[in-house]
Amino acid sequence: MKRKIFIQKLSILMVGMLIPKFVLARPWWKRLRPIHILHTNDFHSHIEPFAANDAKYPNQGGISRIKSQIDNIRLKEKHTILLDCGDIMQGTPYFNIFGGAMEIEWMNRAGYKAGTIGNHDFDNGLDSLAQWVNQANFPFVNSNYKTKGTVLEGLLKPYTILTINDRKIGITGVGINPEGLVPEANCRGIIYTDPINAANGIAKQLVKDHKCDMVILLSHLGFSYNNDQVDDKHLAKNSEYIDLILGGHTHTFMDKPFETTNKIGKRVIIHQVGWAGLKLGHLQFEI
Repeated sequence: MKRKIFIQKLSILMVGMLIPKFVLARPWWKRLRPIHILHTNDFHSHIEPFAANDAKYPNQGGISRIKSQIDNIRLKEKHTILLDCGDIMQGTPYFNIFGGAMEIEWMNRAGYKAGTIGNHDFDNGLDSLAQWVNQANFPFVNSNYKTKGTVLEGLLKPYTILTINDRKIGITGVGINPEGLVPEANCRGIIYTDPINAANGIAKQLVKDHKCDMVILLSHLGFSYNNDQVDDKHLAKNSEYIDLILGGHTHTFMDKPFETTNKIGKRVIIHQVGWAGLKLGHLQFEI
């Protein structure tokens, strides 16, 4: 099956949070079906909004506001997917006191369909991480961490497949190298592998073996660096079967999705929405 991507429109709606919208459609011989992808990254335990006297984000963020946005979109749009790109934990006393229980409870209630893990999600060690991954009502996906022999073995999934509006959406994930970011004791036994090779291998499997209509990569690599560190832009340019990269780690506020081409000249879209639940990503596709 020949895979085609056409960008048809792009607009930005500001209602307390950034909600960029655009339409992707392929292939042309199938009836187009709308799918709305909502996404967050780097929540960092911001259960409550920033204080009223905060210098940068007074009264902004928090689960109440972002849940209202999610609910409002779902009322209008039937076919939605809610995803997260890691660093759910660490940043407020809620994590220090409850160890991640409140964050996972919020994500379960919000109806997340998949997530990946970031470096700060290791901050309480592997036992804690495994506990709240077990408590989640949705899968955590990662393709470039080897977990054999650790408590995470079998808990992190290489991919998940969702059927939305009669279309198969394959979702995989990649994480940043924990060396220098995570204390060795907190990730002992986790083996980091090249995210480009790992993501490409799973994406090819999703398209060729599972016949997915679209492949989404949940990344906690970071959007862009001024050195040779692997980032979302670099991964996109070296990919073949990935359509959309939703990112995290660099806390990048993007007013609109970034577009590039992969190694065979096909379009790849990248998006990231800052941190702390300040903004909600909303990408509208027709497949």
